[in-house]
This record gives sequence, C-alpha cells and structure tokens, in this order.
Amino acid sequence: MSFIGQLQNELAEFKKEGVYKRLNYLDSPQDPRVKMEGRGEVVILSSNNYLGLCDVPAVVQAGKDALERWGAGTASVRFICGTFTIHRELETALAKFVGCESALTYVSCWNANEGLCPTVLSEPDLVISDQLNHASIIDSIRLAKAITKCQTAVYKHSDMKDLEEKLRGAEKARRKLIFTDGIFSMEGDIAKLPDLAALARKYDAVLAVDDSHATGVLGTEGRGTAEYYDMLGDIDIITSTLGKALGGAAGGFTAGPQALTDYLTQRSRPQLFSNALPPTVAASALAAVRHVEAHPELVAKLHANARYFREQLLSLGFKPLAGETPIVPVILGETAKAIRMSELLLAEGVFVTGFGYPVVPQGHARVRCQLSAAHSRDDLDFALRAFKKVGTKLGLI
Repeated sequence: MSFIGQLQNELAEFKKEGVYKRLNYLDSPQDPRVKMEGRGEVVILSSNNYLGLCDVPAVVQAGKDALERWGAGTASVRFICGTFTIHRELETALAKFVGCESALTYVSCWNANEGLCPTVLSEPDLVISDQLNHASIIDSIRLAKAITKCQTAVYKHSDMKDLEEKLRGAEKARRKLIFTDGIFSMEGDIAKLPDLAALARKYDAVLAVDDSHATGVLGTEGRGTAEYYDMLGDIDIITSTLGKALGGAAGGFTAGPQALTDYLTQRSRPQLFSNALPPTVAASALAAVRHVEAHPELVAKLHANARYFREQLLSLGFKPLAGETPIVPVILGETAKAIRMSELLLAEGVFVTGFGYPVVPQGHARVRCQLSAAHSRDDLDFALRAFKKVGTKLGLI
C-alpha cells in the first residue's frame, strides 16, 4: 500500500473511533463571543485568551504601527541581519514583568523550551521532568538526550518525595536541571514552587519553570507562578509564551540571568537558525504587557470568573477537577465521549474542546473549559445552561 493510502486508512480509523479532530473556522477576532463559519455567534470557552487582550484596541494598534515602522519581518536570523529595537524593548519589559534579570524572545515558547535543554545540558548532566509536563518540555528533553547524551528522569506528578529520590541518586551529575510547568495545562493545578525551589537549593540544581498558562494569570498582578508564591526573583529560569494571556498572537521567551540569555543567543539552535519574532507580534505583546501592568483588575476579574464557573458546574452536578486557575477540566474518561460532548455543546452555541489520547492519557479524556476576564456573567450563564442541557442528555448529571 502507498504512503498516502496508509495515511488515509489511519485517518479513516480515527473517524471510526470518534477521535478525529475537525477544525472550526472563525471569521472574527478572538473574543468571548466569536463568529464561527457555519455556526454564527458562539461563546468560546476553549481559548487561552485569559485576559481578553487579543482584540484590545491598544494591542491591535501597536501591531499596526509596528508594521508601518519595521515592516513584515527581519527576513533572517537576528545576529546575521540585525535585531529590531522593538525586540530589545520587549525583552527588557518581559524580564522585569516576570522578575528576572534578562529575557530572550523566540517565535514560540515551544522554540524557547526546545532551545533550552539541548543548549545548556551535556553528557555529564541530568534533567528531571514532572510526569505531566507539556509536550514541548518533553520534546526538548528528548532532543537534548539525542544530541548531547545527557541523562534524563521523570518524577511522579508534583511528588516531592519522588523528585528528591531522583536528585539524591544523581550525585555524580555535573549539572542538574529540574523542569516543570507552572500551571499544568490539562489539569489546571499549580506546581509546588516553594518545595521545588527548596529541593533545587538543597541538591545544587537549577529550577526551570514553563509559565505559559500562568503568565498574566497567577498572582495579583498576573506576573505568574513566582508572584503567586511571593517568589518573584527567586526562580532560576522561566520560559513562557506571548500567545496566550499576552495578546494571543505568537511568540515565547526565556528569562533568567544575563549570562543565560547571552549563552542562548550564542548557542541556541532556534536562535541561530530561525527568523526573529515578527515586529508586529513583538509590538503587540509589549502593548499587552503594559496593559496588564496598568490594569491589574483584569487579573482579579479572571479569578472571579473562574471561581463562579467552577462553583456553578458543581451545583449542576458536574465534577470538575478542583483548583483555582481558569482551566476547569471536566473528566469524562473515553475520548469519543469527550469529543461527543464538545460537539453537542457546539450545537448549543458553546465552543469548548474535548481532549483525549494522546493529548491526555488513555481513560482521562475531558472537556477543558478556559475562562477569560473578558467573559461577562451573561456569557458564563449561557454556557452553563448549555452544559446542563447536554449533561442531562448524556446522563452525566
């Protein structure tokens, strides 16, 4: 059978099993309510637009102004063709925002993570990863292992005893790196940063935190997991994204000591062999950072919306995972059931995505609700009525 034929057979099997993913096309900006092709207006509960900044006029205008001033892009790598001043300005603002000395931007946080482990680790070193870390961290570690032959280990999710055992058994490692998400994207829970930092100090390890779902979300000012625990300035390395709460377009960054970002500039392959972040995105992200700094009430509104939605789901009889973040997963078990529920909700005008294997482990499929500061109470109540109707139809409540 031909290559194409093999792919077609596998795709047909996806559809038969009810796990085939269909794209939904939007014809309006990302907002609490969007215009979906073939569906009309729907309430969106599946976006990372946590602070509603995707369509804030100041953020959009900054991108337009940057297009006029700097054009579409660099057309090459920063050290080869030059770095726009907007990149430097953004990196300075990002470092200050997350409590680090310096920051370096990438085209995505995936690239930032991918650029970290293979660059700073070599054969005598060890990287230890939380069991539920994001795929970009996992792939970064796999890449480092393949390229540099570094040692790798995985500790049970947020299990400090298991992590300490791994650290205790790594006495001969030259460099030890602990890598964790700040907010775990599929569970919505928060990393135990004080415990992680204490173990890092005890065993002379470096702590790296991917704060993609926490930047703009956690802490009273949205500065992330470190602010949430009153640990700003105490985390060795922070990676994060510009593609969620900070404007939602694209881009990522690594923040930490000046020596680290300088070293990544010299040796990180996504920096050395890929174009810079488009200046339009850099400028809109910078405007987003400034908007968050000027409007901390957005973070408070986000937290209030998340509390209300979770409490109302519980009152309807659903059992969302406990937590205090705007990620509210409702576990259903089977992938087909999660996708079916998301389809029925969409028919009711609510766009929330069902996730199954391989995004989450087998048997842990879910619909993942994500709240935004931009959601009104009417938006949330509309969605809750749809959940009640669909949940009753499926026998979930």
